[in-house]
Amino acid sequence: MNIILLLSDTFRYDNLFGRAAMPVRTPNLDRFARERAVSVERMYASSFPTIPHRTDLTTGRFNWPWHDWQDRLASGRNHLPELLGPAGVPSQLLCDCPHLFRHRFQHGFTAADCLRGHEGDLFFLRLNEPIAPVVPPDKTRGDRFPLGKGKGTVGLVDIAHWQNPAWEGETDRFTPRLAEQTVRWLEHNYQYDPFLLWVDFFDPHEPWDPPEYMVRRYDPDYDGTPMLHPNYGRSDDYTPAELRNLRAHYAAEAEMLDRWIGRVMQKLDDLDLWKNSIVVFTTDHGICLGDHGRTGKTNINDRDDRHWPLYPEIAHLPFLIAAPGLTGGRSVDAIAQPPDILPTLLDLAGMTATPPDPLHGESFAPLLRGQTDTGGRELAVCARYLRKCPDGTIPPCSTTPMLYTRQWAYAPIGSDGSPELYDLRTDPRCERNVWAAHRDAAKDLDRALAQWLKDIDAPPEAGAPFEWD
Repeated sequence: MNIILLLSDTFRYDNLFGRAAMPVRTPNLDRFARERAVSVERMYASSFPTIPHRTDLTTGRFNWPWHDWQDRLASGRNHLPELLGPAGVPSQLLCDCPHLFRHRFQHGFTAADCLRGHEGDLFFLRLNEPIAPVVPPDKTRGDRFPLGKGKGTVGLVDIAHWQNPAWEGETDRFTPRLAEQTVRWLEHNYQYDPFLLWVDFFDPHEPWDPPEYMVRRYDPDYDGTPMLHPNYGRSDDYTPAELRNLRAHYAAEAEMLDRWIGRVMQKLDDLDLWKNSIVVFTTDHGICLGDHGRTGKTNINDRDDRHWPLYPEIAHLPFLIAAPGLTGGRSVDAIAQPPDILPTLLDLAGMTATPPDPLHGESFAPLLRGQTDTGGRELAVCARYLRKCPDGTIPPCSTTPMLYTRQWAYAPIGSDGSPELYDLRTDPRCERNVWAAHRDAAKDLDRALAQWLKDIDAPPEAGAPFEWD
């Protein structure tokens, strides 16, 4: 069977079915879930963020215990398109995520293309033109980038608008252009099977710059500076009106993604590709929009001294999959993580492969087929590469891990460095820390993390930050 991966960036689990505090219009993905797809309800991030996630997906392995964000060719020998190649499966990567080509994800695909210019991706200088500030510096990321004499340093959102000055309507933006490129590719290749098509939409990653008329449907009365980019810090840096407008820009960007994913799915209808294709929609992580007093996904703000555990608004992922033989409109209440996706796709496609490096992931295809009601993981570990400082402390403002079971969400290193424990049965957004009342459960989870690291043969220094007296 064909494998069609539709991967987005920064798409929250609660965007679907109007679950969010500011409900996002996602009629196409909602319909996909109702009519064709099986939804894995407890898919959690593994290695965080963008490139580590995709490395886990394409290798079938957890990578964060060994390394941080790095070149894919340095991250192991497994790569999904290369595993399919010996079976005669050609592969295509289409993306607008600027990080993929920088980190050589395109290597191993039969063909690959990237739309340039998203976020801070500089590909064509316009030095005669001034770089206008788009968002006040205290309302966006604090990191600045030098552009040469006379230009000073500028922020990512300013670079993005300087690079893309000619936008007039919706179809000028990245998601519509990538969706139309995908449609053209399908029209040129639908008669051949099997193929692998990996379409990597960077939206709704910031900057959140959909047409303002789409934003006004979520926030009609705002009259201030448009909030196009989070500050990666404290949410109280924003006024209540500014924070609502930031959420509205995110919601409109997520709606625009849904609209153009719908365009791709309509083309799958036109070409009758559902009958011989596995189609997946998922993402790498979510984003904080005021949750836990944060905006962004990591702490890179000099006004915030907290660690940032990977709470559900970041770690809980949508995962929708349709394939011949699967009954759509169902949910599977199983814990899974990105390394499980590769073996699941091979299983559903009826393909065998011998990866150079052993897989950490396990297929959840039997659950998708309804062959069993049990299975999946007992524990999801969501983390970013972390090491102790030479003095034995945890680096300040670190992204710290979260462990998820059916009942518990556990941060061994919470916002202030102390453990945090949440009962997901009554507190799915992790707002009430019950660690003091359930220390035995936290101890069990500490032991489970230690065993998990041992099971994957992680280096000792990966577990050192989580050793508690």
